[in-house]
Amino acid sequence: MPGHVTEPTAPQLPGWRHVYSGKVRDLYEPTTPHPRGDVLLVVASDRISAYDWVLPTEIPGKGGVLTALSLWWFDRMSDIVPDHTVEAPVPDEVAGRAMVCRRLDMFPVECVARGYLTGSGLAEYRESGTVCGIALPDGLVDGSRLPEPIFTPATKADVGEHDENVTFENVAERIGRADAERLRDLTLALYSRAHEIAASKGIILADTKVEFGRDADGTIVLGDEVLTPDSSRFWPADTWEPGRAQPSFDKQFVRDWLTSEESGWDRASDSPPPELPDHVVERTRQRYLEAYDRLAKH
Repeated sequence: MPGHVTEPTAPQLPGWRHVYSGKVRDLYEPTTPHPRGDVLLVVASDRISAYDWVLPTEIPGKGGVLTALSLWWFDRMSDIVPDHTVEAPVPDEVAGRAMVCRRLDMFPVECVARGYLTGSGLAEYRESGTVCGIALPDGLVDGSRLPEPIFTPATKADVGEHDENVTFENVAERIGRADAERLRDLTLALYSRAHEIAASKGIILADTKVEFGRDADGTIVLGDEVLTPDSSRFWPADTWEPGRAQPSFDKQFVRDWLTSEESGWDRASDSPPPELPDHVVERTRQRYLEAYDRLAKH
């Protein structure tokens, strides 16, 4: 299956049992009762995915950037919604790229906020003038700022499959209207806060995806990662120009190379993508580091 991650990619860690691997993250549960209760160890690997494939080449240091940036953002969102992290040591083997987190009962919804039109939202708008059932003004182009941020949820897909954009009503039918409204309001509040913070650093937050779950007490909690280049589109504000694809702090170099003649890869085929050349790995690594440095270090 495209995007499939096999278990051997996850390292063995003393005191923890590997239970699942996603495109980027490996999850572990404690082998003995943990002093902080029902927790999981979430390890961000250096794997990178594109076009629903986990690529055979890793990006050195990427997992550390994702973890550090998530923790930085969690601190700045704590007054809006609690997050799943707990203070506890992690194994030395994954220090700097792992978090101990409360186990949550996750909502089966990808909560997406968009302040700008691009990606799958742009494709849908060009077909229907709407995004996830929300009507938008005529004349918008790639990179246009929306009149106001919108909540555009998606269903969670298995690894290797596409998430599917859905309407708010679809989410309400699936999880109940009260919870759907709460997730929508939290998602837009997180986006608004993050957009303001990013703007102060000369960065546009075009859109972002977050995930929520309930803890053992029934409280809605922010889970997974948050506001990283893997889950968000960050654009340099000084080069923003609607009407074209925007430079971004993410895996743009990877996508561009995979679809170039140089790669020799046919995206429409069932063949896995090739190894990334060193220059693409290095430029991608630098882009992730730049995102962290511009957001969290200044």
